[in-house]
Formats: sequence, C-alpha cells, structure tokens
Amino acid sequence: MFNQLGVIGCGLMGGSFALALKRSGLVKRVVGYSKSPSTTEKAKQLGAIDIAAESALLAVSGSDIVLIAVPVAASEGIFKAIRHLVEPPVLLMDVGSTKRDVVDAARRALRERTPSFVPAHPIAGKESGGIGQADPALYEGCQVILTPLPQTAPELVQKATDVWAAIGAQVLRMTPENHDAAFAAVSHLPHLLAFAYFLSVSKQPAGSDYLSLAGPGFRDFTRIAASEPGVWRDILMSNREEVLKQSMRFRHTLDALEHVIKSGNAEALEDLIRTASGARANWKMASNKPRR
Repeated sequence: MFNQLGVIGCGLMGGSFALALKRSGLVKRVVGYSKSPSTTEKAKQLGAIDIAAESALLAVSGSDIVLIAVPVAASEGIFKAIRHLVEPPVLLMDVGSTKRDVVDAARRALRERTPSFVPAHPIAGKESGGIGQADPALYEGCQVILTPLPQTAPELVQKATDVWAAIGAQVLRMTPENHDAAFAAVSHLPHLLAFAYFLSVSKQPAGSDYLSLAGPGFRDFTRIAASEPGVWRDILMSNREEVLKQSMRFRHTLDALEHVIKSGNAEALEDLIRTASGARANWKMASNKPRR
C-alpha cells in the first residue's frame, strides 16, 4: 500500500487512476493538483482526491507515488516544477500517449533524478474527457505500456508493474522508440485519417445532405474524429516523424487501390479487398475496452 498518491492533472486519466487505487485499497490518501481549481473541487466531490494542492510541487510533497496526467506538451514544465522532490523511493509515472518526447523531457528536466521515472501509457480512454468521466474501472483489462529508461531503478519498474496489474491492467514493456512507431500505426494515424475524412465530407457543398444519410458504418469509422482537439494536436505534433512515415505507407496502399479502380481491374480490386478482409477477420484485439 502507498501512503500518498500525488495526481498532477485531475482529469479522466488521473481521476480514474486515483479512484482505482482507492477502490483497490492501494493508497491511504490522494492529493491532487490541476490548473483549474474547479477541477480539483469536482475531483474532491467525486472522491477521487482527498486534498487539493495549490501547486504541482505540493502534490508531490509527501507522496510515495506520483502520476502526471497532463498533455504531453506540458510534461517538461511539470518535471521542472517537481524535480526537487523526486528521488527514489518515489515512483513517478505519466500517462502520455507518446513516449520519446516525454523521455527526452524527463532527461532534460529531472537529470540525476530520472531513476524515479517510469514512463507509462495506459491504452484506455473515452471520447469525452474531464474529471466528470473518471471511472475506477477504466483500466481494467486494458494494456499499459511501460518504457523505462536505462537508468530507471529496477525496483520502481517492478513497483509500477505491480500497481497497474493490481487495478486490472495487462502490463507490457517496450522501448520509447518502438512504442511511438507502433502507436503511430495503430492509433495516431487512424485519428489523423478520421479527422481528414470527416472534414473531406462535411466541407463539401452537399456535405450536410450526405451526412444526413450516413449510417452505422460511417458512425463507426469516424467515431474517433470527435476526440479532444488539444490532446490530439499534441500527440500528432510530438510523434510527427512516425505519423508521417505511416501516412506515407497508407498513401502507397491507397494509390494501389485507386490504380486498380481506374484501370477497371475488378479482379485485382477484389484480391486486395479479400486480403484486407481476411486479415481483419483473423485479427484479435487484446481487449474490448475503449482505446486511445
């Protein structure tokens, strides 16, 4: 059990983590900080936190486990603000959807205190964010990717593994580079395509008429286009190198499909569709929980 959890960013992810630890009896007290006082007040009302801190540093003070749940672009500023209180045995984690930029920020800001940092990415979320959506069951059955640095204390990596597993998550370990390459392919590019596709339809002169005819297929394909703009701006910009690599691969595949359509080669088109259909039918997702 932890004596105190410090949560920096009391939104969906941070609030859900706090509620999950409380429900599992893993923490005695939770101190939370958010830029908006109304957010921490709501977090107290919902029972996610016990005490509202006036700064990120005060959320860390006295905590033996700290979760940073802020947009990835804000990570370095948080690291700088709290570094003086971060050292083993404090377990410091984040929940960022990209990892190389967060790891680089930690190295710059935490410096000799990086052994306390275990970068984490829980593959969970909802289309609607905010503390009002916090759910103690959010992480049950989801995957959590840990991308520890070479200097991260091994005992803290194990402690991070244990705490995520205790609230129902399946824990994997990857390098930050492999993480960002993989999630550019299976998460970041799909969001980019959903944004682009919905815009391409809605901005047409008859777009509103077309949208009025859309059914379940369109709804399912474009669901993630409703995701939080600021969050996805940061993710796509911070992982742009890998996203653009995946975008180029997609363009080549789309070009191949367009080519056989233009040439009237129905047999080749059916072969490409059959290949995709068969691969999708045989694919098994690790969890049925909503993902980001």
